[in-house]
Amino acid sequence: MGTGMAKFILKEVETIDDYDEYCHYVAGLVGLGLSKLFHAAGKEDLASDALSNSMGLFLQKTNIIRDYLEDINEIPKSRMFWPRQIWSKYVNKLEDLKYEENSEKAVQCLNDMVTNALIHMEDCLKYMAALRDPAIFKFCAIPQIMAIGTLALCYNNIEVFRGVVKMRRGLTAKVIDRTKSIDDVYGAFFDFASVIKSKVDKNDPHATKTLSRVEAVQKLCRDSGALSKRKSYIINNEQNSTLIVALFIILAIIYAYLSASPRI
Repeated sequence: MGTGMAKFILKEVETIDDYDEYCHYVAGLVGLGLSKLFHAAGKEDLASDALSNSMGLFLQKTNIIRDYLEDINEIPKSRMFWPRQIWSKYVNKLEDLKYEENSEKAVQCLNDMVTNALIHMEDCLKYMAALRDPAIFKFCAIPQIMAIGTLALCYNNIEVFRGVVKMRRGLTAKVIDRTKSIDDVYGAFFDFASVIKSKVDKNDPHATKTLSRVEAVQKLCRDSGALSKRKSYIINNEQNSTLIVALFIILAIIYAYLSASPRI
């Protein structure tokens, strides 16, 4: 891990392969190590290296996307982890993405980065579906749900280049409280994938690829048969909130009518 990270002190992240290699050294190796520890402890079957690596890459890529502004403003020297192969399609220098005049290109680049991260979703679900130990499951599942939730928040969101973008504390608490089984994970991934899908602009250069990856994970979640067994992280709660608001409005109207009516 140290040797791999040291390699990128002098070497820039030029290609998507470089990006994957850097994320492997920083987080993928952690995934591999944890899988071996779980197996050595007799708690889990040994997961494949590919699935273990994807678990780490999904988390690390989410952090790199979310932390763009913090990294680019680092003093005395910017930290630049977005691969040139992606950002050079939109601007001449990576720091140009933070300037208002480049907002449209910045969002397109951001969506490109998020779409790249989404490729790991199916591997992550397969890895988590194989876990048996409840404590290990929760340890692995909560960060992955937080990752897809963060990507849903970041996607098509110019605020990534303006300040801090993170999930609300209430939603974070809900994720921690509700994540108890793989059914909960399927539900969360489906809900957050639905949020991303709703934000896809058909004019975005990578809209087709984004939708393809989102719809693939939605299908995997539906095919699991788990969606009817869980409470929605987002959709049902929004519907419930709307119903509550509507009920209060109706009650207020009835109260106002009764108050205004002449008494006998």
